[in-house]
Amino acid sequence: MQTERYSHGHHESVLRAHSWRTAENSVGYLLPHLRTGASLLDVGSGPGTITVDLARRLDPGRVVGLDSSAEVVAQAQAHAAAEGVTNVCFETADAYAVDAPDGSFDIVHTHQLLQHLGRPVDALREFRRLAGQGGLVAARDVDYAGIIIHPHVPALDEWLDLLLRIGRNNGGEPAAGRRLKAWARQAGFTDVAVSASTWLFETDEQRAWWGGSWADRALHSSYAEHAVEQGLADRADLERISAGWREWAAAPDGWLLMPHGEILARG
Repeated sequence: MQTERYSHGHHESVLRAHSWRTAENSVGYLLPHLRTGASLLDVGSGPGTITVDLARRLDPGRVVGLDSSAEVVAQAQAHAAAEGVTNVCFETADAYAVDAPDGSFDIVHTHQLLQHLGRPVDALREFRRLAGQGGLVAARDVDYAGIIIHPHVPALDEWLDLLLRIGRNNGGEPAAGRRLKAWARQAGFTDVAVSASTWLFETDEQRAWWGGSWADRALHSSYAEHAVEQGLADRADLERISAGWREWAAAPDGWLLMPHGEILARG
């Protein structure tokens, strides 16, 4: 078992995909529970596109985005400045130990983070502390083991097998979506509302964007580095996977569905 590491890394091809995320396409389950003026902590905020969207909706409420990468925090700060959103700030921090008093935020939100953590229950306990009595913790994570892809491209079977093995070797759980309810209960939450939603990529534009992103990630991101380091693949394997993504993207009937688990937890 490897030390806990972020499996995707911060290559341009990864941030290209993460920057597509917005409150509308990634946080729909939380939006009905937002109220103007509420404070929110976004843990694992990445390039900040979701965080800035949430800040707009909560203005003048205080919004703080946290990420472990100083480079990505700088990108998020630049994004907020470019968008003219002033009620949000970004900081580097450890998800297990946030430097803030109990009950500092009305809402603690995290998106696609828990799958990468070796101790997701401990992280949720920390989020519960930060939300305090009466606060809300919201989490959404993909379940990679449930992905559906059409048409069948054998190289993408290899891609998914590698993704699952790399994530687990790095200390995480790529099939996190189905586990969120259990993790929240283990963290001590007494009120856990569970939902699910999907991302679907099927139009020509969507396939070109998603398939092109992963064709690059398969060769240049931490996915590729970890696959080689862990002895799971060589360059020829990664080239085949990259070509598989381009084959899928070029298929007029191409269709990819990514299921996500979601929780709204209190207590």
